[in-house]
Amino acid sequence: MDLKRITARDVAALAGVSQSTVSYVLNDTPTQSISAATTERVLAAAAELGYTPSAAARALRRGTSETVVVLLPEVPVGGTISAFLEQFSDELEPHGLTTIYRRQRADQGLLPLWQELMPAAVVNVFALPLADVARMEGRGIPIIGSHLDRPEDRGLSVPQEAIGQMQVRHLAQQGHVRIGYAASIDPRVTAFLKARIAGAQQACLELGLPAPVVLDVAPDVGLAADAVRVWRAGAEPVTAICAYNDEVAFAVMAGLRRLALKVPQDVALIGVDNVLFAPFADPPLTSIDVHTELLARQLAQMVLSRLNLGGPVPDTQVAVIELVPRASA
Repeated sequence: MDLKRITARDVAALAGVSQSTVSYVLNDTPTQSISAATTERVLAAAAELGYTPSAAARALRRGTSETVVVLLPEVPVGGTISAFLEQFSDELEPHGLTTIYRRQRADQGLLPLWQELMPAAVVNVFALPLADVARMEGRGIPIIGSHLDRPEDRGLSVPQEAIGQMQVRHLAQQGHVRIGYAASIDPRVTAFLKARIAGAQQACLELGLPAPVVLDVAPDVGLAADAVRVWRAGAEPVTAICAYNDEVAFAVMAGLRRLALKVPQDVALIGVDNVLFAPFADPPLTSIDVHTELLARQLAQMVLSRLNLGGPVPDTQVAVIELVPRASA
C-alpha cells in the first residue's frame, strides 16, 4: 500500500498547472487572477488526491498561523478555567482558529513560543507583565489582555477587589458585623487572593466595620475546623465568612459541620466562582459569579476584532461579576 504523502506538486501534475497556481487557488490569494476553468481543475485534482494544504507551510508563507495562544498564570486549571477555555475555543473555531493554552511561569522565556508557533494572536490572562506584552507586540503579535484590576488598552479588566467588596457588602446587608476571610493556601493564587482581601478590607472600612479576620484554610476538615475555632473565639466571634473561592468555602462548611455549627444560623458563608456544585451544597452556597463564559466570549470578540474577523469592540471592557444569593448567606 502506497502511503506517500500527497503534495501540492502532485496536485499540479494532475491538474496540468504549475505548483504556484495550485498554491494561489487553494489559498484563495487575492492578488492573483485565476480563471474559473483552472480553479475548477485544481480543486477537482485536490479532491481526487485527497490533498490538504499543510498548516505549517501556510504559517511559514504568511508569517503567522491560525493558532491563538492563551497564556495563563501558573494557577490550578480547575473547572472554572476549563470552562473558560472550552467557551473561548468554541467562539474562535468557526473562524478557522485553533486555541491552545500554556501556563506561563516566571522563569519561562517567551521567545521560543512565538518563534515555534507563530501565533495569530496571544491572549494574556493575567500571565504577563506589561514589559513582556510590549516585547511581543513589537514582534507584530497582537496581544489581547485581561487584567486583575487595572483597565489597559485592548484589555479586559476582571475586578478582583470588587469581588471582595461585593462579598462583604452582602454579608453586612444581612446584619453581620464581625466578618472573617478564608484564604487559600495555594501560593499560585497569591495575586488574586491579595486583591480580593484588599477589596474586603476596603468594604469593611467604608461600612465602619472591623477589618475582616483573615485566616488560611487548607483543604482538610480538621484544619478547617481549627480555623473556625479561632474565628469563633472571644467576646465578639465572627458570624460570617468570605471565602476566596467556592472550594475554600466547601472546606469551611465542612469545618463548621465538624464543630456542630450551622450555616447560616451560626455562621453565614459566601464563596466565589459559582461552581457547578454550589447549588447542591447543604445549605446551597451563596457565591459571586464571575461569568466565565461571558468573559471568554468578550475576549474572543477582542481577538476577532484585532484579526479583522469580527466587528469592532471597545478597547477596554470590565468583566461582569454578579452576586448569586442562596441559603448559606
